[in-house]
Amino acid sequence: MDQSRVLLWVKAEPFIVGALQVPPPSKFSLHYLRKISTYVQIRATEGAYPRLYWSTWRHIACGKLQLAKDLAWLYFEIFDSLSMKTPEERLEWSEVLSNCMSEEEVEKQRNQLSVDTLQFLLFLYIQQLNKVSLRTSLIGEEWPSPRNRSQSPDLTEKSNCHNKNWNDYSHQAFVYDHLSDLLELLLDPKQLTASFHSTHSSLVSREAVVALSFLIEGTISRARKIYPLHELALWQPLHADSGFSKISKTFSFYKLETWLRSCLTGNPFGTSACLKSGKKLAWAHQVEGTTKRAKIACNTHVAPRMHRLVVMSQVYKQTLAKSSDTLVGAHVKIHRCNESFIYLLSPLRSVTIEKCRNSIFVLGPVGTTLHLHSCDNVKVIAICHRLSISSTTGCIFHILTPTRPLILSGNQTVTFAPFHTHYPMLEDHMARTGLATVPNYWDNPMVVCRENSDTRVFQLLPPCEFYVFIIPFEMEGDTTEIPGGLPSVYQKALGQREQKIQIWQKTVKEAHLTKDQRKQFQVLVENKFYEWLINTGHRQQLDSLVPPAAGSKQAAG
Repeated sequence: MDQSRVLLWVKAEPFIVGALQVPPPSKFSLHYLRKISTYVQIRATEGAYPRLYWSTWRHIACGKLQLAKDLAWLYFEIFDSLSMKTPEERLEWSEVLSNCMSEEEVEKQRNQLSVDTLQFLLFLYIQQLNKVSLRTSLIGEEWPSPRNRSQSPDLTEKSNCHNKNWNDYSHQAFVYDHLSDLLELLLDPKQLTASFHSTHSSLVSREAVVALSFLIEGTISRARKIYPLHELALWQPLHADSGFSKISKTFSFYKLETWLRSCLTGNPFGTSACLKSGKKLAWAHQVEGTTKRAKIACNTHVAPRMHRLVVMSQVYKQTLAKSSDTLVGAHVKIHRCNESFIYLLSPLRSVTIEKCRNSIFVLGPVGTTLHLHSCDNVKVIAICHRLSISSTTGCIFHILTPTRPLILSGNQTVTFAPFHTHYPMLEDHMARTGLATVPNYWDNPMVVCRENSDTRVFQLLPPCEFYVFIIPFEMEGDTTEIPGGLPSVYQKALGQREQKIQIWQKTVKEAHLTKDQRKQFQVLVENKFYEWLINTGHRQQLDSLVPPAAGSKQAAG
């Protein structure tokens, strides 16, 4: 590292994946989190610090914060899913859970799990990102300040609860505005006043700055390498600025905060940078006609692997397909797409689908969260670590997931169904993301936000309406069937339908039609089939698969 200017920025992933798109429990306020911080740090021998065990967090969350156990586990598990575990470790945990024969056995296994205590406190605090305040609900936006006067180019949408997760200006403003609170939360209790506040002489431990690397990273200007915050703060030439003392092995609270504020800048790999200078993606299958309107950008040509973003907007009446290294491990946002069929057949890090209508999305395995917001009449087919939905109407989810789907606020007529397709590389992609076929909680959603009405917000797809989905592209690979198979009741429905087809074929054969009658009969059947294609909307889906004229087809890139 040469002595040049230090640039720090707020990481996107903790907010994109970690901040649940729902107002946090009231007990996640700074007042209570400060109490928790003191409580855990003086109980180092009781599974509370520096690693917080599930059993200890359950005691704190359920006993002291009055949270339901399911909600306590939800936050613990979301944070755990952000940790850098190998796919093999994730698959091993799935196997352990699938071998449990009772809730007691599951709980016994969970009791062995632990997370980094200080980072978990920061994670709980950033849930305030989506807190609904009276001020913002009245005026619609934050009070103007010199830092956030520049309009976010995040698809020209005003800031609100559901795009703050993808808006790097919101991430930066949140950390900048709450930096003192974040640092105080990490202080040793002995460094705080009786009212849990820091003083001018408070000292910050190395462990606290390591924990803050959960949210902040950076580089030295003109260098290509990205460093976690603590590596930069502990770098010898920066000790005078960051306030680190080699004698006490601690940082001056005041100097550290001042240094962080002076170095914080925009995320060079955030959504806004991706939209401003991102590369337009090339698609394996893109039909002519309405391509000008679609906006598809990615930053994979400049971003390191853990910072990849792909943003798609305003895809209209198109079939788009991609399976390439560009998508591998990327956070994907799909926004304002209508009457389209989108296939992203690669292992993905996270997917957010917003304000889309009348479309089908077929996704490769999603390693963290698949979130839908404000979508109408959309079908999603995916294997994902977690599904969460808010403000959706008439959507169908064919999913395989090791966690309970989260039904947040504002949903109507949600249908869950088993995952029902495959493509040749699917099992290989599942292995790369650490997703197994069991356990599978597709049919056991968790209603996180109960509306005033008592009507059931979701249903399971009736087996009589169930069909398998065929992905219409040729690829190399070994997967030839639906991973994990189908639940017996749906497999039985398919068998009965197959039986009807065989009876129909036998009836036609035994009718002994003449050649002319067969021709006439074929025309009648084709006309009825064509009529059915138009009435169901499948005609557009088939038409969009016809390759475009030579020279206009874009190759996978």
